[in-house]
Amino acid sequence: MQSTPLTFLLLSLLISSCAQYGKVTYEESPKIINVSDYDPKEKQRSGRSYSPSDQSALKANGAHALIARCAKGSALDTKCSDFLAGADRQGMLLGSYYYFLPGSSADYHAHRFINRLREIKANRGIRADRILLVADIDTKCKPAEIVAFVSKIKDLTGKYPVIYLENSDPLRQNLRNASRSQKSIMRKCPYWLALYSTKHEKIKTPKQLTKASGIWSDWSIWQYGGVWWEHGRSQPHSYRNGSWKTPKYFGNIDRPLERNGYNGSLDELHQFWFENSWVW
Repeated sequence: MQSTPLTFLLLSLLISSCAQYGKVTYEESPKIINVSDYDPKEKQRSGRSYSPSDQSALKANGAHALIARCAKGSALDTKCSDFLAGADRQGMLLGSYYYFLPGSSADYHAHRFINRLREIKANRGIRADRILLVADIDTKCKPAEIVAFVSKIKDLTGKYPVIYLENSDPLRQNLRNASRSQKSIMRKCPYWLALYSTKHEKIKTPKQLTKASGIWSDWSIWQYGGVWWEHGRSQPHSYRNGSWKTPKYFGNIDRPLERNGYNGSLDELHQFWFENSWVW
């Protein structure tokens, strides 16, 4: 088939979009849901719902993986075990994140994270033999605190966790000021970024946000859909630009969700999970 100027234009736009956003478009990116004891949020429209123990609606709408919060500082998440067991029944990939606060003991909280997951695995009959570990870092944490936490998780499990970072100018400044050795350790952790809009003048794409960290050269997971509590209700925020014009809601789910995409194909997602997960 003979190429036309329009074909070349479309190919150029696609290549440019991939260069800014990642390996795949929103439609192609495998979908990942992250949850906490704030979920499910309140119903906002007609459609299907879900519960911590029954996530069949999430699976039916294309969710391939679920990452449940284990704890935030000293407070254990009350729904973590239900969410993990429920996702396991749907055959979804499992993950768990631990919100690490500044001034905390890395040793104590890393042990608490791993011990809690071992307890859930033993008591809930979960079949999945692997779980992806995530260090959710508070924006006020210093590089030394981040490194201490992820290094202790590596000591306990043999795996560095994924690092999740909010879109925060002060945190990025701390990261850029990290020592070479600190950056080297953090770079061993896959990067999970948060970007819900294009309002930041200099950071409008995940590639730009990744570069601004001063550490990573590419991202693994992108939280493009967030939920904030505003004006007495849960307000969904979703990224809409380029090849990632993401919808306000997830499929036909009747309430907001925190949503993510993987930077690759479904086969690559499974390979990523296999290589980076802890055999618990």
